[in-house]
Amino acid sequence: MSTVKQGHKKMVILGKEILPGKGAQLNLDVARLHTRTPILVPVIVERAKEDGPTVLLMAGLHGDEINGVEIIRRFLRKKLHKPTRGTIICLPVFNIFGFLNIKRELPDGRDLNRSFPGSAKGSLASQFAYHFMKEIAPHCDYIIDFHTGAAQRNNFPQIRCVMSDPESMELARVFNPPFILNSSLISKTIRESMIKMKKNILLFEGGMANSIEEMVVEEGLNGTKRIISHLGMRNYKIDISKDREAVVLNESRWLRAPNSGMFQALVKNGSQVEKGTVLAIVTDPYGNFEKKIKSPTSGYVICANESPVVFKGDAIINLGMAH
Repeated sequence: MSTVKQGHKKMVILGKEILPGKGAQLNLDVARLHTRTPILVPVIVERAKEDGPTVLLMAGLHGDEINGVEIIRRFLRKKLHKPTRGTIICLPVFNIFGFLNIKRELPDGRDLNRSFPGSAKGSLASQFAYHFMKEIAPHCDYIIDFHTGAAQRNNFPQIRCVMSDPESMELARVFNPPFILNSSLISKTIRESMIKMKKNILLFEGGMANSIEEMVVEEGLNGTKRIISHLGMRNYKIDISKDREAVVLNESRWLRAPNSGMFQALVKNGSQVEKGTVLAIVTDPYGNFEKKIKSPTSGYVICANESPVVFKGDAIINLGMAH
């Protein structure tokens, strides 16, 4: 970035210069419908008069993950996105095609979060990723990426990060979710691409797809305010004292259905369990069997399948373990 006479950094996003003390609603224009109707991805930018960090809040990378969209919507509606220092960029719905159809993937069937860093002439998902990496990512110092569980799996609110990175762990503790999960990088995800660019990114997981859950939204909203306050970008005049300490989980393990049948969880999502605890049962419709699923270790239930019917091998409960 070049520097203007007043000493402020010059910020040009999607072809528009954002002056200190100003804001703008921009549009990421990647593709059109078959009718040639443009599908624009709104990008809302607010810059303070005083220079400082740039934080990106993004959701809807998967089109059916509505909790994150609602978190950012409330952030905007409450006018929390206007900093007194630095810049806040809000991208409430990245995968606009998926959001229109309330589906996880883009119309080409690809997962946008397996398409980074993308290509200018690749698939639709790849082009979305490419334009993001070219036009928006270079401006960001910190990113909070909001997600939910998929396929009727309900994630208890958690931050996923690489625990070997001290700054990521510090930010995760500031966010103060119920759980912090050590999560290695997955190839071609936005998290991997941003870390390669030396950016700080937190991945928030909470709730399930096609749903708005108040507890999840409040956790995401309060954690975001803590991060913004911690970075000195705005004082929200909220009590950010910690009435709890996040449980740090070094690893997690999926338990899978031993048989196809009807599924019932017997423990609450987010609860602590001991080795040998009966977590759930899988039954058949005819009363011939009831298969108990016991916890193979002590830990915490961080995700539970809420489907009443499962097939053999389906992921049903995710156990997080602390060492």
